Amino acid sequence: MDLTTTYLGFHLPHPLMPGASPLVDDLDTVRRLEDAGAAAIVMHSLFEEQILQEQLATHYHVETPAESFAEALSYFPRSGEFALGPEQYLDQIHRIKRLVSVPVIASLNGHTPGWWTEYARRLQDAGADAIELNVYHVATDPAEPAAAVERRILEILRAVKASVTIPVAVKLSPFYSSLAHLAAELDAAGADGLVLFNRFYQPDIDPEALDVVLHLELSTSAELLLRLRWLAILCDHVRASLAASGGVHTARDAIKAIMAGADAVQMTSALLRRGPEHLAAVRRDLEAWMQEHGYESVAQMRGSLSLRRCPDPAAFERGNYVRLLQTWRPEGAGRPWRPRV
Repeated sequence: MDLTTTYLGFHLPHPLMPGASPLVDDLDTVRRLEDAGAAAIVMHSLFEEQILQEQLATHYHVETPAESFAEALSYFPRSGEFALGPEQYLDQIHRIKRLVSVPVIASLNGHTPGWWTEYARRLQDAGADAIELNVYHVATDPAEPAAAVERRILEILRAVKASVTIPVAVKLSPFYSSLAHLAAELDAAGADGLVLFNRFYQPDIDPEALDVVLHLELSTSAELLLRLRWLAILCDHVRASLAASGGVHTARDAIKAIMAGADAVQMTSALLRRGPEHLAAVRRDLEAWMQEHGYESVAQMRGSLSLRRCPDPAAFERGNYVRLLQTWRPEGAGRPWRPRV
């Protein structure tokens, strides 16, 4: 049974790896991830806000004795709220590289051009084998057109690619007006991989306190469906590696992602809930399922249910949408509704 795959140019023993999460903050947990068979270690993100906070603080203390920057600093999380500051993050890469033998993928999270290049180089110098650019941006300015939002992402990618020699993946959200076109543009600009998708953590509202409150909810397998759709659409239409991120909790979820076209499968919420050892269980179940169903390799499975044979994926998806809505029937006599197929 051949579970090997290629992701970002790395030949990996299987597609399963932890996604960006706090799991990497503790070296014992990192060791448990490798012992569980993680094909690579993905670092949690180093945030643009951390870099800006450090720069503002330095300017404030060195050059500005007045309180000019006090209000600006208050907009960012306090330094203690970040698990690892910029320098500690680089040190953690050093420590993890000494600890494990699998590729270590660092992550940068931001949304504005200009600051990425220096820190991308520093991540490479610290020993990172690849970088995941987590472009987390909510387009709230009605005066900013979609093309400008997408152009910013391309500028960031080109700048980072020009400053490092290691592979660079881009982690996207699904909320772009033409995701397939953006993916093709990123591919042409040299992205080594595309990670689908970032999860927007939606704020909640407390009507009694009249305040917006933070709300963190881990994923479920239901979130995988959106990933499957876009993996299937992009498979074989981009040169870049494809990774599924979000909604992978079981071997069945991983199988679906691979069949849709994923080269790698990132797991985060499932490992936070059940511990690093869950990755080993998913790998065993994946291998058992493949053997039971006559698959000899992951390569044989990958993309087997993509939309590459469909001349118009958008029409295919709309047809499925129309069919489901037209075949809806109300529940009756205790009988649950099922779509007529």
